[in-house]
Amino acid sequence: MLRRFPLVPTARAVWLSAIAAPIALLVALIAPQAWLAAPIAAAVLVVTVLADGLLAGRLTDWRSHAANDVEVGEPFALSVLAEIAGGAPRRVEAAWECDPRISTGGRIEAKLTPRELGTHWESEVLLTPTRRGTGSFSRIWFSWQGPLGLGARQISEELEQEVRIWPDLSPIRSKTLEAYLRDSEIGMIARRRRGEGTQFESLTEYDAGMDRRRIDWKTSARHSKLFARENESERNNQIVFAFDCGKAMCEPLEGVPRIDRAVTAGLTAAYVALKGSDRTMLFGFANRPEVITPFISEARAFPKLQEAAASLDYRAEEPNFTFGLATLSAKLRRRSLIVLFSEFSDPTSAEMMIESIARLVDKHVVLFVTFEDAELEALKQVPPDSVAAIAGAVTAESLAEQRRLVHERLRHLGVDIIEAPHDRMGFAVIDKYLSIRRSEVIAG
Repeated sequence: MLRRFPLVPTARAVWLSAIAAPIALLVALIAPQAWLAAPIAAAVLVVTVLADGLLAGRLTDWRSHAANDVEVGEPFALSVLAEIAGGAPRRVEAAWECDPRISTGGRIEAKLTPRELGTHWESEVLLTPTRRGTGSFSRIWFSWQGPLGLGARQISEELEQEVRIWPDLSPIRSKTLEAYLRDSEIGMIARRRRGEGTQFESLTEYDAGMDRRRIDWKTSARHSKLFARENESERNNQIVFAFDCGKAMCEPLEGVPRIDRAVTAGLTAAYVALKGSDRTMLFGFANRPEVITPFISEARAFPKLQEAAASLDYRAEEPNFTFGLATLSAKLRRRSLIVLFSEFSDPTSAEMMIESIARLVDKHVVLFVTFEDAELEALKQVPPDSVAAIAGAVTAESLAEQRRLVHERLRHLGVDIIEAPHDRMGFAVIDKYLSIRRSEVIAG
């Protein structure tokens, strides 16, 4: 539905009227015989506003464009083009009503600049979506002023443009990861490795410097020289990327919810695991299990994991670790590496988390992943120059000590822990995954 407002006064005209009103009152008090000047001046202002609005011209065409698919936390462009004929507009503006996940507050404004002799006006706005899901642009407004800036014309029209916001996969497309996958020291990525692992590959003549534990004494006894076993690194391990979608994980970390930072790191590591011929799955839970995928064994099926990660919702509720992790354990038929992305906000939830993880450790390898809390560290470093600063520092130190105690208890259970900044989390998880894989504890 199109809504037009042919002529409206601008803020400049309103301010001019506000300034003129007390002057007219003062003239009426000082020189009553000149009272006629006030209505004449008002009429002149009204006519000027109307004439200025007419001189602004008319909007003959417009276009608004944005990508249909974007990634959370990654900027994308919203462009607009307006064609105004038959006038000399002084200022042209556009505004959109949109989903808050596209722009905080649900409103976007842009000032257009002229091109092509002033008949075409355009602008481009960079937007950074803050949450996954499907956002939309529901309405657009155009406003253009006359040459004096006193009168303006407006138009409003409904939009039906949707934007699908996916998890951020920029680390997977990065040159850094490509180099990482080609690194000869990574070994197990996209090729076979000999000399490590437990799966027998072949026999070779023993050379000085080899591990003597690899000598095959039965084969060597049948020959006149020593032979050593060549083993191949374990493949087909099961790697589970589990995401706590509860309240603490929905809090922002440099403008993006922790859960989205975790999804980016998890998908990056999952991509590497698939390249290494391991099987991966995603599991998400809050008060109850939210997403459970089957195991994926081929890198070409990675989009299925991406789609599942996009459906992980934001929950303003405490996670039920007992129910969630018990459900996950029941789904696993063999020993697996469980990479758990989580956060805890109070001692009670931390206790429940520790008890649930303790039950997993009996059958599986668990890697607990959490983000460094930069805000806590900043509060601890604030100079103690006020009561509020001292109170904040004491609280921050108390919370940091609580985190250290929880991490220490997890380590005593045999859980590996990663605590890293969000921009280095993906590669930190990959490094730890590769280290655990080389140790052969998953197959054990």
